[in-house]
Amino acid sequence: MSAASNDSKKRGRKRYAAGHHQSKRWKSSRELEVGMQGILITCNMNERKCTAEAFNLLNEYADELFGPEKLQDNNGSCSDEEEADEDIEAALKKEVAQLKASGVKQERRFQALASGANNVIFIKTKNLESDKLVHRILADLHATKKKKSRVILRMLPVTGTCKAFQEDMVKYLTTFLEPWFKTPNSGTYQIAFKARNSSHNKRDEIIKAIAGLVGKLNPKNKVDLTNPELTIIVEVIKAVCCISVVKDYALYRKYNVQEVAKEDTPTERKETTNEEAKKEEATNEETKKEEATNEEPKKEEATNEEVKKEEAHDSEETTTKEAKKEEETKNEEATKEEAKKGEEDDNNDNNVPEDNKEADEDEGYGK
Repeated sequence: MSAASNDSKKRGRKRYAAGHHQSKRWKSSRELEVGMQGILITCNMNERKCTAEAFNLLNEYADELFGPEKLQDNNGSCSDEEEADEDIEAALKKEVAQLKASGVKQERRFQALASGANNVIFIKTKNLESDKLVHRILADLHATKKKKSRVILRMLPVTGTCKAFQEDMVKYLTTFLEPWFKTPNSGTYQIAFKARNSSHNKRDEIIKAIAGLVGKLNPKNKVDLTNPELTIIVEVIKAVCCISVVKDYALYRKYNVQEVAKEDTPTERKETTNEEAKKEEATNEETKKEEATNEEPKKEEATNEEVKKEEAHDSEETTTKEAKKEEETKNEEATKEEAKKGEEDDNNDNNVPEDNKEADEDEGYGK
């Protein structure tokens, strides 16, 4: 009695242990890995309900942005009439043969995977841009103030992944950050770093390394912790580093689905209006600068024309002055010549001989 009960207990323990190890192996094959893209979602102690809410929310907005999901049909499927004629065993064998022939497992655009941390799930995405999708969800919730989830807290897009070591992170980020921060692109930014189940990375060292890298890409990139244009999200879970660059991180309450759907307080409204006013001022300044740059060549052309007109006017004045001087010199020469002629005539009159004068006088008296 005792021996049989002990044997049954041992067999039960072996079966439990085998099942436990199998579940662990299955879980590890469906975990977050390097090279994946998707969305990290945090929740309140209910990961199963969080996954269901995430699928509903993501599919709703993905249909609007990217269209409905298209599933591939299995080639060589049988019609209803043919299946009715065949035996059940033959139909099953045929299906197994088709699956083996295809050899490709059809992947959905959203797949739930274990993240490696408690209260965090990872939704793997396929053939879509997760940053645009999450931004669209938060923008709609912020505008409508409709609460569409109970368990989901934050939704963080993951557009790149690498190994969670500082050297690997810096190497990966050198090329990953170029579309936003490399010359001629620039902007204000902040770094949001979070590590879960990872103790070998120090927050301050990682942030300094990333900030130095952004500064090397373009010295015009500036840190802004109040209202940055871009936010570099770095989420480390075990040995995987999840990275993304997002907009409106402060406006959408650090991408918190619950907070963004709340009504704004008067102080928050003032802040948003001030931010909008600042953005408008910045756009106006940019337009003014563009107009000024466009007006500068026009001003240069106008000044060149004025200079030409002044030069022409000066040349005309000089020519008129020269003509006047020539006329004055000619008149002076003419007056001098007339004076000389008058002097010569006087000299000729004085040089007449006296005999001739007397003869003339005698002739005059004789008449």
